Amino acid sequence: MVNLAGAPSPELAEFVETLELVDHHVHGAFRTDGSRSRFENALNEANTAALPDFVSGFDSQLGFAVRRWCAPLLDLKPHAEGDEYWTARAALGEEEVTRRFLTAAGVSDWLVDTGFAANEVLGLSEMASASGGRSLEIIRLEAIAEQLIGEEAGAQDYARRFRGALEDAKAAGCVGAKSVLAYRGGFDIDLSRPSDAAVRAAASGWRASTERATAPPRLMDATLLGFGLFAAIDAGLPLQFHVGFGDRDLDLRTVNPLLLLPFLRATDQSRVPVLLLHCYPFEREAGYLAQAFGNVYLDVGLALNYVGAQSTSLLARSYELAPFSKVLYSSDGWGPAELHYLGSRLWRCAASEVIGGWVARGDWSMTDAKRVLELSAAGNARRLYQLEAPR
Repeated sequence: MVNLAGAPSPELAEFVETLELVDHHVHGAFRTDGSRSRFENALNEANTAALPDFVSGFDSQLGFAVRRWCAPLLDLKPHAEGDEYWTARAALGEEEVTRRFLTAAGVSDWLVDTGFAANEVLGLSEMASASGGRSLEIIRLEAIAEQLIGEEAGAQDYARRFRGALEDAKAAGCVGAKSVLAYRGGFDIDLSRPSDAAVRAAASGWRASTERATAPPRLMDATLLGFGLFAAIDAGLPLQFHVGFGDRDLDLRTVNPLLLLPFLRATDQSRVPVLLLHCYPFEREAGYLAQAFGNVYLDVGLALNYVGAQSTSLLARSYELAPFSKVLYSSDGWGPAELHYLGSRLWRCAASEVIGGWVARGDWSMTDAKRVLELSAAGNARRLYQLEAPR
């Protein structure tokens, strides 16, 4: 008898709870204790400045989700008020809070982008120690460039040194690369493969500008940004792109993944995976690209946390067009360990409701549902990043 109401399947919900996840895009949790304002500011992706007095990080979809799902891990009742939550959190301390949330996430592998504010958050070995899982590195292309241009050699043989840095990273166990092109001008720029001469000229110009500057180098040159993307593809490193919403440094109008079409057409035959991260509010565009290009994949990671109670509908949209072998899980947690756990918690709840509802209505078989969930939870990531199975 088909359940026309589509109530989620208890059997599938139980199965989802047992799945180990590969968090294929994540950052470290906070390294040290901090203030309440640091915590609440970290619950706002777009505005990294101090919040106005009348705005609370708890008073948002993400804040409500923290109070609902994270409070019990601090020995509080669900929906504990913000003051009560912070008092309990502060009493435990960052180290204990991190241990509780990371171990509860059910993540076997953390693929960690180490290129942002690394001194403020746990590194690879520390994430592994706190969680009991395995941590592997995703290297940030712009961070490599900024390090190289600041060295004494500067622009000298920049292209060769950049390619060498990627090969060194691979040899050291790095499993992928990431670009924050979204924050460096967006996707609406010429992303054709630059010549070696163009790279030399751009590197020389950038080096000269850094010698006159007082701030640390920041890669904004379109030629060098494009060069880094092709260098990662040539190195065979799965290439992640931040796509869609983020902090206010980016222009949302220029980070629609459809603007990457020329680059995707130029790299499709390489078969090197191109992974579109987060995607909101362009998850449907990303799904189209995953269907249209053999090497394109997506997740809705970061967005699941920030839309909170609406994460069910967002996850459902990620399964509309994209082949199921191309949808991955991530949390993009950075800072509060709540974000690392909540990504997992909301994914499990949404997956149980969405896919469990399809099973209950008779649209999907239980066998197919479990297979697709295993792919999204870990299987797709293990294949793309060539990860060994957990012991």
